[in-house]
Amino acid sequence: MTFWRNIANLAARRVDEAHCADCPPGLPGHDPAFSTAVTALGAKLARADGRADPEEFAAFSEVFHPEQGGERNVERLYQLARQTTLGFESYARRLAKRYRACPQLLEDVLDGLFHIAKADGVVTAEELAYLETVSGLFGLSPLTFLRLRATHLGAGPSDPYVVLDVAHDAEDAAVHRAWRHALAQAHPDRAIARGLPAEFIEVAQAKASAINAAYDTIMTQRRALALVAAG
Repeated sequence: MTFWRNIANLAARRVDEAHCADCPPGLPGHDPAFSTAVTALGAKLARADGRADPEEFAAFSEVFHPEQGGERNVERLYQLARQTTLGFESYARRLAKRYRACPQLLEDVLDGLFHIAKADGVVTAEELAYLETVSGLFGLSPLTFLRLRATHLGAGPSDPYVVLDVAHDAEDAAVHRAWRHALAQAHPDRAIARGLPAEFIEVAQAKASAINAAYDTIMTQRRALALVAAG
């Protein structure tokens, strides 16, 4: 399913137009300001690692599919914008301001940018920094960015959210429930009650320690993010 169809489906679900009264009327794909901004962001992302590979434009065309008849104009703007990353912040701010009442749409744009970053088989530190900056300028939470990064790039086994089997942007209460559930399943008392040998009890103790450490790490990170957000 193309990006534009995703947007169309999102608009079709918007039964109450007052829910998004501040959004420009019509579909984003018909909005020249939207098309210009996403084209520039995609092109400048392709340049973030110091080069702009053909695979990245192919990925751009796959995700941000232009309206019929507009392909040549979009490619011309893309080729111009990819000459430098300078100015990408202004495009992100402009898009965020225009669609501030549609955070899901802005998340979809970031989702598409991740797809472009992966197109050449490697996502560099520069591209990740670019994506994180765009996410912040869009007003998306750091936890949303972490979720999208994990979705596209995978999460290592040491990722505390993986340890607790919970989404990166899950609410604190959901994280707490996941921690309690995981701890209950891994508690050494369960191994003792089942009459397992000492080696299994040691494994259970190590797993319980990892679960507690994961929970502590998540809550510490979230407190730090809250302090940064508060200014």
